[in-house]
Amino acid sequence: MTKSELISALAEATELTKTQTEKVVNAFIAKLGDTLASGDDVRIAGLGTFAVKSRPAREGRNPRTGETIKIAASKSPTFKAGKELKDKVNA
Repeated sequence: MTKSELISALAEATELTKTQTEKVVNAFIAKLGDTLASGDDVRIAGLGTFAVKSRPAREGRNPRTGETIKIAASKSPTFKAGKELKDKVNA
């Protein structure tokens, strides 16, 4: 499902216009990103937990040349599905 398909489905389910629904979806995505960037987790009951995982700096290899390169430390967003979502997927 793409973002536009999600907006259409939510608009139909909530009886809001697509424009209103798009604003809500965009606001949710923006707020989720802002919250994760500040270092906080986002827990949504029935869905799961969004968090940030830190990756340490490490050495890697350029597959084309075999040269050793240094990969900088980084942060990556993660998602852990909640029990209700897992149960629904596995039903």
